[in-house]
Amino acid sequence: MSSYTAPLKDMQFVLNELAGLGKVAALPGYEEATTDVVEAILDESAKFTGGVLDPLNYSGDQEGAKWADKSVTMPKGFKEAYRQFVDNGWNALSGNPEHGGQGLPKVVSAAVQEMWKSANISFSLCPLLTLGAIEALELAGNDAQKAMYLPNMISGNWTGTMNITEPQAGSDLAAIRSRAVPQGDGTYRIFGQKIFITYGDHDMAENTIHLVLARTPDAPEGVKGISLFVVPKFMVNADGSLGERNDVYCVSIEHKLGIHASPTCVMVHGDNGGAIGTLVGQENQGLKYMFVMMNAARFAVGLEGLAIAERAYQHAVAYARDRVQGRAIEGSASGVAIIKHPDIRRMLMLMRANVEAMRALAYSVAAAHDAAARHPDAAERAQNQAYVDLMIPVVKGWSTETGNEMSYLGVQVHGGMGFIEETGAAQYMRDARITTIYEGTTGIQANDLMGRKIAREGGATIKAVLGTMQQTRSELAQQAGAEFAAIAAALGRGIEALQQATDYIVANYGSDVRAVAAGAVPFLRLMGVVSGGWMMARAALAAQGRIAGGDADPFYPAKIATAHFYADHVMAAAAGLAQEVVQGGASALKLDEAMF
Repeated sequence: MSSYTAPLKDMQFVLNELAGLGKVAALPGYEEATTDVVEAILDESAKFTGGVLDPLNYSGDQEGAKWADKSVTMPKGFKEAYRQFVDNGWNALSGNPEHGGQGLPKVVSAAVQEMWKSANISFSLCPLLTLGAIEALELAGNDAQKAMYLPNMISGNWTGTMNITEPQAGSDLAAIRSRAVPQGDGTYRIFGQKIFITYGDHDMAENTIHLVLARTPDAPEGVKGISLFVVPKFMVNADGSLGERNDVYCVSIEHKLGIHASPTCVMVHGDNGGAIGTLVGQENQGLKYMFVMMNAARFAVGLEGLAIAERAYQHAVAYARDRVQGRAIEGSASGVAIIKHPDIRRMLMLMRANVEAMRALAYSVAAAHDAAARHPDAAERAQNQAYVDLMIPVVKGWSTETGNEMSYLGVQVHGGMGFIEETGAAQYMRDARITTIYEGTTGIQANDLMGRKIAREGGATIKAVLGTMQQTRSELAQQAGAEFAAIAAALGRGIEALQQATDYIVANYGSDVRAVAAGAVPFLRLMGVVSGGWMMARAALAAQGRIAGGDADPFYPAKIATAHFYADHVMAAAAGLAQEVVQGGASALKLDEAMF
């Protein structure tokens, strides 16, 4: 079984050439994120993830998390690895320095998180939820809550969760029934059951801080009546020490297809008098605050799609180099490694090209997030925030769908051995499957993209992005050679397809929303494919610039070749996806429900 090696060369290329790390480091508060500092951080992260997290990935999958007596025990080695993780400062990387964080940009954190997720996705889910809870408390928590919880959460000594989903509600948050009863002293007693709570309980940290959605007695019906509460596993005393156990317990964990080392908990609040919590922000505004956590988590889950695809690709390449089977198609006297076979090469190139496109898109969105938060010019902040809002469902939806496809290809490269658990390829496919469901299914992401991000604003932001894509196409046209001609032509066709689909949505969403919505997922995939093609085109231009400057590193011709492959093979889907969006709605809805 191959080990994980962080793709540092490509990460650094994307950070510097495509995400604009230099511009991010020029933003107020990010001055320490110089190229040298970031390179050192990535090097150390690669050592930690490859040396500590990766060796626990397979064993953790085989052993799984265990539940007994309302508590969860993690697989062997996880508790010790988490202690190293905290002691080395990884959880605090992007945290607010006011509460003990290192204050590094999101784009740097994204690259480091990718490594966590590639090396051991089950482990990485714990800090993912903690980081989301930190963001929500920083946004809406009062000074006392921030002082009480944030230092230990940012360090990682305490972890965090989102307690959202209930058995009867699923993704319909309007149906949430958990109750919060005020006690008259500023605290509330929380009652209710929550399901699918990632890391709702574990033995890696001394306390877990739950952010819980519930309704106060006089709350209005629907989503307008949801409030957010902070509910610690152990109460925190005024001096910061831990007090009595709170009335919130894990009563079971799920038996799942994948991510076996990540406990997915059923949490019960209030079986013994009520879990004590305090209100976060204003009453009935909980959904607004929770969306801060969800947006952070959606981006992070998009990174999971990228990360698992990278890991599956590395595993498949290692196997294809070693596995000798069959003779070369043009004829040979003896067997050859399967990497010599054209169809294996095609599959490996699909994996490689999609991974590089996903990475470039995710890092560019992270860099825009940094600019939206710190740029001194208000117009620049607004423009970058609009780009982030548009792209979050694409990063989440397209990257996770693509990650599933790439992990499937990884099994296919292995042939029959891919179906055998001991080779490790199957684990990536099993682990990847949840990512298209986490934090809102692909359909939910696609409806958000189509409705809130495009139709509501008349396509203003996406039209601006299409204009930027056209500028890249113009730059491509100035380059010599067949490769750049092919990349330019494919990007042009992709832009045309995306423009056609966008125009259809803007023109018809108000009058025939069902037919338009039937094409939401194809549109999201179209958006991802073309955005990925745009990023790969930019990468090819940057690589050509390095070559023209005299850099003889073979990385750069390989980058151009991969972009060319993406243009020929992946971008070919754009026209068909646009046709699904524009013409497919009526046939998708034609059958009577009784016919199913």
